[in-house]
Amino acid sequence: MGMEKFNQRITDVIGNTPIIKLQEIAKDVESEIYVKLEYMNPGGSIKDRIGCYILDQAVKKGDLKPGGTIIEGTSGNTGVGLAMWAAVNDYKCIFVLADKQSMEKINALKAFGAKVVICPTNVEPTDPRSYYSVSARLARTIPNAYYVNQYDNPYNRETHVHTTGPEIFEQTGGDFDVLMCGVGTGGTISGIGQFLKSKMPKVKIIGVDVEGSILAHYHKTGEMIEAKPYVLEGLGEDMLPQNVLFDVIDDFVVVGDKESFLMTRSLLYKEGIYAGGSSGAAVVGALKYAKTLKEPKKILVILPDSGNRYQSKIYNDEWMRVHGYADSTFNVMIKDVMDYLKKGQNPFVSITAKFNVKETIETFKKYGISQLPIYTNGDLVGVVSEQDLLRPLYEGDIRPEDNVTVMMKSDYEVIDSHQMLEKVTKALALNKVVLITSENEIVDIITDIDVLNYISGQGQYP
Repeated sequence: MGMEKFNQRITDVIGNTPIIKLQEIAKDVESEIYVKLEYMNPGGSIKDRIGCYILDQAVKKGDLKPGGTIIEGTSGNTGVGLAMWAAVNDYKCIFVLADKQSMEKINALKAFGAKVVICPTNVEPTDPRSYYSVSARLARTIPNAYYVNQYDNPYNRETHVHTTGPEIFEQTGGDFDVLMCGVGTGGTISGIGQFLKSKMPKVKIIGVDVEGSILAHYHKTGEMIEAKPYVLEGLGEDMLPQNVLFDVIDDFVVVGDKESFLMTRSLLYKEGIYAGGSSGAAVVGALKYAKTLKEPKKILVILPDSGNRYQSKIYNDEWMRVHGYADSTFNVMIKDVMDYLKKGQNPFVSITAKFNVKETIETFKKYGISQLPIYTNGDLVGVVSEQDLLRPLYEGDIRPEDNVTVMMKSDYEVIDSHQMLEKVTKALALNKVVLITSENEIVDIITDIDVLNYISGQGQYP
């Protein structure tokens, strides 16, 4: 038999991706949640499927001619699928990306030899600067060009009708109740959904959308709204692609950026699944949907791409922290911390702007505190701490009889007790005094040592 038994080209091994059951992440829901690992395609995403299918069809129909240039607006993954096909078939590529896409995606496309054009994210689809408009314009002006247009190209959806849908049915024998999938161009969910509903009339097809996108709202109301910025890549839209078949989609679940990114990280360290942000979003959506069900179901979730496309973002601790996505081990309300420390239970100590430095120090000593808010006619005007007084008093810049307002600071933050502790730690890290309110009344001050006492007392560490 010899070497003939092996595949001849990289494109021959697209598909047949495995399905596994989530264990740790799904333990709090009664439904069984299974995930299809599309990042195990050779190009790292489900878009390998459409990249090759669309271009094969374009060649057959004569739309893509020898020596032609493939042009597409992409979030990165479709570009890789197209570039992989182009590499083994000797075609040129130009890809247009929005500037929120990761550097890993951009660099991967350049490594294939493609030209990459970057456009601003936060512009209307019809804006001449948008990646939709730029890619269409390039296709009109470059000779012998083929514009893929995955948003409206029916071959996108057809790919999944003929390949992914039958593959899922064969792998599962139809033994599941719900298919869940992130919705962007709509080709994946609409194509798989069309095929599955032809074989499984009772199956539910549930889309996952992101906050800021227009798709879920349009499905529910039929109304167009203005899209808002979001960070997730490859999910959601600010316009209606022709490949989104709303009559195939039974319902939508909407998720946010932060919960999706945190779930993406959890998939890796709890399940060993190295997937991208839209995969985390899809799993968040599946868990939310499962919690609405009256009886347990078998839910199959499509995980579209690989985590290696997001090393500079989701899998970068500094990026997560700077953008406010990092999770905390102590994900608790300030109120709970105050209850534990028994703060806010004694009368709140403050001084007026008439106090001098000596009287302020005596107040610190009497109550065993290190920070004091200062009021004038019942209004908060500033704060003062022991630290603010120590050096100026020692060096003679101020005297005990001086009014304390000469050392008063306005660098404080007022936070409601029903906010999360994370908000306090961020303010403390910026050296701000943190005043806590309850029912719009300031009830106490939380300091660094208070947070440290809570953490050590709880005995929980990352």
